Amino acid sequence: MPNPFSPPDASQDAGSAAPSRRELNKAATRQAITDAALGLLRSKGPGNFTVEDIADAAGISRRTFFNYFSSTDAALASIVHGFLDNAIQQLRLRPADEPMLESAQAALVALADPKAIAPLAELFTLTQQSPLMSHTELEAWDHCRAQVFTVARERLAGTPGERDELYVHALAGSIISCGKAAMEVWFSRRGPDLSPASLAELRQLLIDAMALLGAGFTTTAFPSATRSS
Repeated sequence: MPNPFSPPDASQDAGSAAPSRRELNKAATRQAITDAALGLLRSKGPGNFTVEDIADAAGISRRTFFNYFSSTDAALASIVHGFLDNAIQQLRLRPADEPMLESAQAALVALADPKAIAPLAELFTLTQQSPLMSHTELEAWDHCRAQVFTVARERLAGTPGERDELYVHALAGSIISCGKAAMEVWFSRRGPDLSPASLAELRQLLIDAMALLGAGFTTTAFPSATRSS
C-alpha cells in the first residue's frame, strides 16, 4: 500500500513548460533583493536600512527594486514565501479526494530537508527579537493564509455541505494558527538556534500541529514529539 505522505511523483509536473530566460532573470533579481535585505537585517538590525541600501547591496536601481517589492517590509516578508509557496505547491499536488488536513500534513512531510525551513525560522526568530518586524511577520503569515484559503476553496468547491465561506475561512485560519503555534513552541525551546537539529525539530512540530488539528485535538492523538522532554 503506498504511503499517503510520500512526496508527489515528479512526473506529475512533467508537462510544465520550462521557464524562459526572462523569467529566470527576474527570479534571480528577486532572489538578489531578498538576499540583500536579509544580509542588511543581520548586519544593521531592524529599521536601520532603507530601500536604497537594499538596492545598492543587490546591485540594482531603486526603480528596479520597486518593480518587485513595495517596501523593505515586503522584501523581508518574501524571504519566507519560498518555503510557504513550496508547501502550497505540494498541497496542490495532493489527491483531490484526500482530506484537506491530511494533505496539509503530507505537504510538510514532503519538504524533507530541514534547510528548506531555515528562512521561515530565521525571519520568525528575528521578528520575536524586534517589535519593529511584527508587520513583516504578519505579512508573511497572511500571504500563506490567503493561499491556503484559495487551495481549500478549490478543493472543497464540489463537496456537499463544505462549500460555504465560513467553513473555508475557518479551515484556512486554523491551519495557519496551528503553524504559528508550532513556531512559537519551537522558539520557546530553541530561541535563535538555527542548527540542523533545531530546524528538524521545527519541521516536526509543524507536522504534529497539523496532526492535532486533523484529530480534533483529542488527547489520545497528541503526538509524542510535541511534548516537552
